[in-house]
Parts: sequence; structure tokens; C-alpha cells
Amino acid sequence: MLVADARGVVVRRNDAVGPLLPAAVPGASLVDVAPAWLCAAHSRLASVGPHAVPETGPTVRGDIDGRHFEAHPTLRRDGSVAWWLVDDTAHQLVREALRRERERSAFLAKASNVLLASLNLGRCMDVTARMAAENLADAALVIAPARGQRLPVVTCVRGGVPATTSMTGNLDGVPGLAEALRGFPPVPSRWIDPATAPEWMMPEGLGPVGSIVITPLPGHGIPAGALILLRATETAAFSDEEEVFARLFAARAGSAMSVARLYAEQSTISDMLMRELLPPVLHQISGVDFAGGYRPSADHERIGGDFYDVHPATVEGEGALVSLGDVCGKGLEAAVLTGKIRNTLHALLPLADDHQRMLGLLNTALLSSHHTRFATLVLASAVRRGSAVDLKLTSGGHPTPLIIRAGGAVEEADTHGTLIGAIPHISASTAAVSLAPGESCVLYTDGITEAKGGPMGDDLFGDERLKRALAGCAGMPAEGIVEHVQMLAAQWLGNRPHDDMAVVVISAPRTHHLSAVNGHTRGRFTA
Repeated sequence: MLVADARGVVVRRNDAVGPLLPAAVPGASLVDVAPAWLCAAHSRLASVGPHAVPETGPTVRGDIDGRHFEAHPTLRRDGSVAWWLVDDTAHQLVREALRRERERSAFLAKASNVLLASLNLGRCMDVTARMAAENLADAALVIAPARGQRLPVVTCVRGGVPATTSMTGNLDGVPGLAEALRGFPPVPSRWIDPATAPEWMMPEGLGPVGSIVITPLPGHGIPAGALILLRATETAAFSDEEEVFARLFAARAGSAMSVARLYAEQSTISDMLMRELLPPVLHQISGVDFAGGYRPSADHERIGGDFYDVHPATVEGEGALVSLGDVCGKGLEAAVLTGKIRNTLHALLPLADDHQRMLGLLNTALLSSHHTRFATLVLASAVRRGSAVDLKLTSGGHPTPLIIRAGGAVEEADTHGTLIGAIPHISASTAAVSLAPGESCVLYTDGITEAKGGPMGDDLFGDERLKRALAGCAGMPAEGIVEHVQMLAAQWLGNRPHDDMAVVVISAPRTHHLSAVNGHTRGRFTA
């Protein structure tokens, strides 16, 4: 305890003040023996007067010989002030440590959110370099595993924009870098001499480097890369505590980069498989017009259980084989079986003239694969004969193909059969149909006729409504019929859930040519 009068002269002290302020003896001026923050607080209280302030004044804080103190004042009746000094160093250190931990926890939480917000590897590297440069060092480099002979590198200086480069060379000259890229624990920063760092590690505009930290970016099973932190010579070197915190940040960054890399690999594989599973783009083959359309059950999916293919005949001039089917179920599992069926049918193309045999062999293949799903299927062989197109149609438990005649009549092809992949022995009948120029055959899946919608919301689109719609498509090209059916089904459904929908149209081309008037007006058909 220390007492000073209104003039700032020490009038009393206890024994505990002696070691702390040895010159603070009675009669000494407070400004000569006490720190400035305490003298300023005393002057403010003494200038107010003993009757204008409460008996106790506000607590003030400051440092004395490197330790932190709280000074609690008590105003005495004679105008002097008794200052009670309490060593608060331990509490201050705890509060400061708690503040730093809260800041770091908030930073790590933000880093996790920002890093995991993107599944793009390049963007993850940019974010990692920028956040590290802004919060951990003066500059940062993020190095990803080698792509061939080159290492992708993202460099960022505090306040700058990440820049992507690549480098080649011997990494053994930088202590700990090669090990970090292989996932080994980091070496202490004091082991790394900045003077020996290679030129590619020194960002332009940073100036001389005084301290370097190299830490691995841990991934899922394999390392995701390495993080290099640089501090300029005028900045304090990395402490042990800061190196530990850098590793905590690197763990989150490495996890995000690993997820992004895994996503990119899986996305590439998925795209490759998707290209094989997606229905093909159809066109004219051997003088026969083909068109197809497909809509999966979920708008966010690209594949499902419906499929179609058009295979040119193995013998030139023999037309093409069309297959359209519907696998029980939806989504990826159904699409896998779809791929198996399509590949099996492709292998059976030499038997394209014998639909029953193809369906029988496909049925055996599905049963032997132990799938619990079955499929419906329709096969159509189309051959151009002069101006007409001859069709052979065989259904394996599939909705009956519809024939659109030139006059607008819609007929059902006389073909029926049993499901594929459900029972050991199947039966199927084949119908022969001839299409005159401008006439078409429509193959479709039950996702169209069983689409629920309409004014009441739960009515089926139905066979009869489809036939009436097709009657108005007489003479339309194959692409137009497909688009018309898809448009009507979409309007009927609205935003309601639905099954996969597929439609294929086979048309006998009209014997006409397109002409124009004066070369400017729209073309018209002439026989």
C-alpha cells in the first residue's frame, strides 16, 4: 500500500512496497518514484478534491518492472489517496492466453468453413495460401503432390493475390520439405536457415526472410501436400506455440484439399462412366430416321433405369436394331443393370435377325448375374425398302409400340412378351410392320403413360391420351414427335415427382426436297 497527498508527495507506505518501488519513501515526489500510469491516476483524483468523489475511485492498471498490477484507490478525508497495488500478472497472462485461444479457435472454425465450402482443389490451395499469409505469416506457399515431374505451387504475400506456378528440381536442399510432402512430421523452424532457401521459395516483394516453417498438409490416407510459412527479418521469428498452431491449420487445409482431390478423381471416373451409360444422340442410319429423348426421374440425376440404343447392322444395307427398355427401380443401381443389359445386347448383335433368341440369351444372362431386378424391353429392326421402312417389333413385357399412319390413325403393333430377368423361360411374339413415307413408329417407356398430373394432380397421362397426342403428329419428323411427347408429358406433370421417361421414334423419310422462294422465304415441302 502507498499513500500520497494531494500534492503528489508520498506520506506513507507499507513494507510490501519496498521491493517493488524502493525509492517511494515518505517525502519523495510520486512522479519521481512511481510509474507514469499511477502518477496520472493520482493527479486526476487529487485534482477533484476530497468531497467531490466517492471514497473509492476507479481501478487502474499498468506494468511495473515487467509485471502487471491493478491499483485500487481509496480517497482519505485529508485529500490524500491510498493506493492498494495488487499483482495481476498471472491473471493477465491467463486472460491473454484465453483471448489468443478464442481468436485461434475462431480462425480455425472460419478456415474449416471456408476451405470445405469448395470442392475445387485449385481454389482450396488459393484459400489456404491467402489465409496463412494473412493470419500466420508474411507470406505462404502451398505445394501439392507432383503431377508428373512438376509440383503445383500457390504463393501468396500478405495483402496480395494468390499466384499459381509449378516447379521442378531437387527438394532435398530445403530441410523438411521433401519429408513434409511424404507426410513425415515437420522439422523445427530453427533447423531451417533462410539464407539457404532456393529462389523459387522467395516471393517477389517480400524482402529478406528471417524465419521459415514447413509443415505437411495431412490428407486422407496419403499426404495432401506441404505448407511453407515465411516471415520477414523485421518480424519476430516463429515461436514453438505458433508452429503448433500452424500444424493445426495445416491439418484442416490438408483435409479440405484431400477431399477436393478425391472429389475430382471420383468426378472424372463418374463422367467417364456416365458417358457410357447416357443414351446416345440418334440420327439417320441407312435411310431410316431415328430420334430419341430421355428424362431421368430426378432432375439432379443424369441416368436412371430407362435406356435406348440404335445399332447399325453388321451387314451394310441391312438397316439397324433399336432397343428400348426399362429396368425396375430408379437411380444409380438401376443404371448399373441398364449398362449390363446394353452391353449384353451389343454382344448379341450378330443375332439381330432373331429377336426371340436375343431376348432369351439376355434373360439367361440377367438370371445368372443374381440381380433382384427385372426389365421390360422392346426390340425393333428397321430396314429401308425403296421408299418404305420395314420393321420387326418384339416386346419383352414392354408397352406396345405405336404406329402413326399418314392419315393420323394410331395403331398398336401386335407384339407381346414376358418380362426379362424374372423367370427362367420367356416367350415373345414378333410383329411385322411397314412404314410408308412420313409414317412413324413410337417406342416409349411407362414413365410417360403412368405420369401423374393434370388438373386434379393424380390422373395418369394414360395410353389413350398418348394416342390422341400422336394422332396430331402425323407427318411430323422424328425429332418433332419426340419433342412433342416430352413437352406434353412435362406439362401434364408440372413439378410433381415422376418415373424415368424415354421415347424413341423411327420414321420413314418423306420423298421430298426443300425449296425456297427468291432464296429468302421459309422453305416449303414439294413432292
